[in-house]
Amino acid sequence: MRVVLPLLLLVSAVGHAAPTESVRFSAIEVYLTTEQPVSAWQFELTEANALMQVVGVENGESPAFADAPYYDRAAVENGLADRITIADFSLADEKRLPVGKTRIATVHLLTRGDREPQLETVLVVATGYNGQAIDASISLSKSTE
Repeated sequence: MRVVLPLLLLVSAVGHAAPTESVRFSAIEVYLTTEQPVSAWQFELTEANALMQVVGVENGESPAFADAPYYDRAAVENGLADRITIADFSLADEKRLPVGKTRIATVHLLTRGDREPQLETVLVVATGYNGQAIDASISLSKSTE
């Protein structure tokens, strides 16, 4: 009887397990648009319904920002990045800095549930070659890759 009761409880618990939540992976491209050469930038990416988890961040398209941007890698590795701040800077010559609409990062996401994530991004700062703030805007696009 001692073996049967725990076995019955285990079978009962497994039979009533919660349905598996759907999980999807996607990539979001982040674009910065400016009319002046940009040498540094920082933005925040959040999701209103806590459906996303950032699982990776890649560099953008400009050779001036060839390495992956800076972000809290420990938060990403520990699954804590439903909000993330990403930043980068370049010491490249002013003529090599990007101007216009430039992909500055690709953010890889794990999304839980069936709803689409409600992503919001805020440009914290963009600076020119001389370190002064410049006018710029930021936008997101789902990756086509």
